[in-house]
Amino acid sequence: MSEHLLVTAVLAGTILLFFFSRWRHDVIALIALMTCVLLDLIPEAQAFSGFSHPAVITVAAVLIISAGLQSSGVLNLLADRILPKQAGPLLSLTILCLVGAFLSAFMNNVGAMALLMPLAISVANRAEMAPGQLLMPLSFCTVLGGMITLIGTPPNLIVSGFRADNGQSHFQLFDFAPVGLAVALAGVAFVVLLGWRLVPKRKAKLGSDFESGSYLTEAIVSEQSPSIGQSLAALETTLEQEGIEGQVVALHRGNLRLSPALPWRKVAQGDTLLLELEPKDLSSALALLKLELPSSEREESEIQPMAEEERDIETTFQEYVVMPNSVLLGRSARDIGLSNRFGLTLMAISRQGQHTIHRLKTTPFRAGDLLLLQGDRDSQATFASGYGCLPLAQRNLALNDTGKAMLALLILAGVLLLSGAGILASASAFVLGVLVFLLTGIIPLSQLYNAVDWPVIVLLGAMMPVAGAMSSTGTAHWIAQSSLGLFDLQHPEVILALVILLTMTLSDFMNNAATAALMCPIAVSLATQLGVNADTFLMAVAVGASCSFLTPIGHQNNTLILGPGGFRFGDYWRLGLPMELLVLAVSLPMLLLIWPLNG
Repeated sequence: MSEHLLVTAVLAGTILLFFFSRWRHDVIALIALMTCVLLDLIPEAQAFSGFSHPAVITVAAVLIISAGLQSSGVLNLLADRILPKQAGPLLSLTILCLVGAFLSAFMNNVGAMALLMPLAISVANRAEMAPGQLLMPLSFCTVLGGMITLIGTPPNLIVSGFRADNGQSHFQLFDFAPVGLAVALAGVAFVVLLGWRLVPKRKAKLGSDFESGSYLTEAIVSEQSPSIGQSLAALETTLEQEGIEGQVVALHRGNLRLSPALPWRKVAQGDTLLLELEPKDLSSALALLKLELPSSEREESEIQPMAEEERDIETTFQEYVVMPNSVLLGRSARDIGLSNRFGLTLMAISRQGQHTIHRLKTTPFRAGDLLLLQGDRDSQATFASGYGCLPLAQRNLALNDTGKAMLALLILAGVLLLSGAGILASASAFVLGVLVFLLTGIIPLSQLYNAVDWPVIVLLGAMMPVAGAMSSTGTAHWIAQSSLGLFDLQHPEVILALVILLTMTLSDFMNNAATAALMCPIAVSLATQLGVNADTFLMAVAVGASCSFLTPIGHQNNTLILGPGGFRFGDYWRLGLPMELLVLAVSLPMLLLIWPLNG
């Protein structure tokens, strides 16, 4: 079999896996890489050369600098100064979208969205709007903002790197700005004037929708109960052994409420347990543990005093969204020991607009899930920071963060100056920025590698050699030549539009960086066959790869708003489809103007 057919088969299989497999994108990229190595399409000595590619290094450095900007408080300071406290919903949406697009031009899109999402939810609640009506427009605008600069999104860096690999210089920092800025401003205007009205009006706030009466039951520990002297963890284990799914949410002893119900606490006669159970399991649980339903005839003598060390802890309910890069993905509350390690109770999960409180302990978490947790604030904060969950509440900026925030801004400005003026290559400039962030304490050494989205880095490092194989084996040229036989060679503008549309479609269902890596060699080959400017086609790939609006899986920001917005998979196209058509209508003439085909 010819190399063309082998590479094409690998690419087709990779795309199918991206579309339909539940494997993570970095795993699929490694499968594609090693398949090419085993088929001798990529020399073994070059198999891992992609991990040293400047685009990969730059993406990692930008992620670290983005984390530093967040931890220094500069983003909170900016949002606090720009967003009016009492502005109406449309003015607030306009400012949020403009700020989100601006931030995304210079930092990680997900970081910008994570900062502004609690603000958007607060505005929505104040205006009595569905949170999704602000969250989806904001998500789309942060994605569009990444198109403005070289560092705004990984596809831009990949396109620039591919240009350099083909004997030309890298694109400069603001080479993407004329087209990207026009598209971003058009997108912001559209969502503010009309687009937000197309978003489904669903409420997703678990705190207000969580109905405890049907599922939470008080039961008193009787004198005959076998649970007396046992820990709450042992009590729950007894229920599980009988096939009863439930948990103890709180424990009342006398006039005191012990909440959260920490698993090592002992049960005593006369205690009142607040049990979370399915209604069908209630009678079985009461009989098994010999518990009684409350009665007004309880005697004070039955109440045992509570030990000093078991006094009530101040608790609160708080909602968290599971981030796309969270280490919770695929793991359950039981797997991570949510109750044992943190003393937290998982009260409910919202997933694609559906709320559930049954089988919570064994339900694997997914990106975009909205979690309702009960527990003390410190334990919640420790859990959220360690497991990659975003609290859906505004965070206040400490006064002592202001100096560090200004220093972080100055360092970022210096990095952008070095890169934009061509004094240093982007990879070198941003790695230097990371080093200065470390030396000045803006980002602690302990958090350095946690800031990097390693699945994305592995994806990029694996896909770079695969994209190279498309060029070195002539597969990209063969695909371009075969494709052009279907179209009129006299109209390269039509081919350019089709490249944007195809890239958009792929990016809606697979990672945008992988889409750019696969489309770059095909785009350049198309331009060569047509005898036109290859830069025009590379820029078209950059535009298309950055526009993932039809599904919640195309971009991490779309996944991030899935739970808080109460969205379902099919909700995104309502705003996403007109947005993609708008991007095509604006970007095509701008590409032809700024990057003419005969240039």
